[in-house]
Amino acid sequence: MASPVLLASALLTASFLLYAYMFVGRRGHNFPDGPPTLPIIGNLHQLPKQKLYLQFTEWAKKYGGLYTIKLGPGTVAVLTDRRIIKQLLEKKSATSSNRPPNEVGRIIGEGDHVLLMNNTPVWRVMRKVIHQDFTETLCDKEHTKIQQAEMVQLLHDMLDTPDSWASHLKRTTNSIVMSVVYGIRSPSTEAPHMESLEALLQKWARIQEFGATPPVDIFPFLKAIPERFLGKWVTRATVVHDEMHKLYTGLLNSVLKRRQAIGSQFTVLDRLLDNQEKSGLTTHQITLLSGVTIKGGSDTSASVLTSFVQAMVVYPEVQKKAQAEIDAVLGEDKVPEWSDYDKLPYVAQIVKESHRWRPVAPLSVPHALSEDEWIDGKFLPKGTICFINVWGLHHDESKFPNHEVFDPDHYKGRTLLAAEYANSADYENRDHYGYGHGRRLCPGIHLADRNLFHAISKILWAFKLEKATDPATGKPIEPDTDVVTGYREGLTACAYDFPVKLTVRSEARRDAIEREYKEACANFFAQYEKADFFS
Repeated sequence: MASPVLLASALLTASFLLYAYMFVGRRGHNFPDGPPTLPIIGNLHQLPKQKLYLQFTEWAKKYGGLYTIKLGPGTVAVLTDRRIIKQLLEKKSATSSNRPPNEVGRIIGEGDHVLLMNNTPVWRVMRKVIHQDFTETLCDKEHTKIQQAEMVQLLHDMLDTPDSWASHLKRTTNSIVMSVVYGIRSPSTEAPHMESLEALLQKWARIQEFGATPPVDIFPFLKAIPERFLGKWVTRATVVHDEMHKLYTGLLNSVLKRRQAIGSQFTVLDRLLDNQEKSGLTTHQITLLSGVTIKGGSDTSASVLTSFVQAMVVYPEVQKKAQAEIDAVLGEDKVPEWSDYDKLPYVAQIVKESHRWRPVAPLSVPHALSEDEWIDGKFLPKGTICFINVWGLHHDESKFPNHEVFDPDHYKGRTLLAAEYANSADYENRDHYGYGHGRRLCPGIHLADRNLFHAISKILWAFKLEKATDPATGKPIEPDTDVVTGYREGLTACAYDFPVKLTVRSEARRDAIEREYKEACANFFAQYEKADFFS
């Protein structure tokens, strides 16, 4: 006869299994609607490992701009509605600015990665101090000088080695943010810190994509299973951790060497170190904050610009219209500058359409609710993960009927800078969601918008962009604009490399580029060579 203890244990086990079968993975009756679930796993079996945003967009067409899916016991809300995003992530930002559990991110950043931190006092300090270094005033007064010089080198490099145009874009955006944050340039794509960062970015994007690691945040008991049975996910995360800390610590040490030799300079890291006692941030937090800033500032702008180049090749009529506008305002001997922004509205529209057409972060980084919330009579429990379906918003057929076409006239008459639209009280005014939302709005929005205008206006002024020719067949090579086959996997989306034929538009333009590049080398880049202590 079984003992009372065994009977009780069996009864408890049976009760737990029955409870799990009946309730875990099921949607609450007052939750927003969504696709049918299965017991225990919810909708986990329906989620693709890649291009999750395409599935979310298909479900949005059926279930609307706010629906939920279940991942085990957890709830995920998918937002593809501008009004709901405004209400939940901005008006209720005090309770919607957390991040969901991310064990892989915790291993990599040791809890100090600003992108993945909850809305804590430390996060708010980090956010405040980094925002102060990228204000609109500071960008226009100081950072634009760096942008102008680096973009002139971009044109020079494209003249010199046009087949490496994509690498030149990456070098340029990296060098701008490196100069602002560390006072260290990236004079070429062979700069050691740039090569390390590029490798790190790829590993980070791959390991952070949904499905790249076991669902340990959904089912925590999986952490107890030896990782060798689960794709060595801890080891892979630790490799990213080690590479990231090696790079960021090396950059910190180079700045410390320079400070010891010639003193503090006008950089983000210098100000963080000068004000460390006041901010209360640890050295580890400062190291990661600086590094994450260059990571975000390098990759995203270069990816948007890659999509822009692709669009100009595929839609030559857009290129011709933009060049006609530029030619009417500027001569052949003057490279466009930031002060020309208001004179080039069609170019400003191209900047926005480049964000919309192929968003770099199709799902953004998810938020999490720190309290229960109600919206439109529907309940979202504390801990709900909120995905902002940027792809679905940017390809909303009701707002963009020809959404698959690159058409700058989607933004005709709407050429204010992205920050103004992001902070507008009217959610319908939002131009795009490339810079995030609410309290998580990208603090580098002013620098990034200026980066894109500088690059796009200058490239269009200088070059004719055409499809490359296949030497074997003599036929044009069609760039693959399909996000399924033509864009890389990962947390961020960027087109795979593709060839482009670049032709300088006139000898006068060539001469202007060479002249301004020589001036930049003599009057601007030289100061960085003296202050560069990176080794």
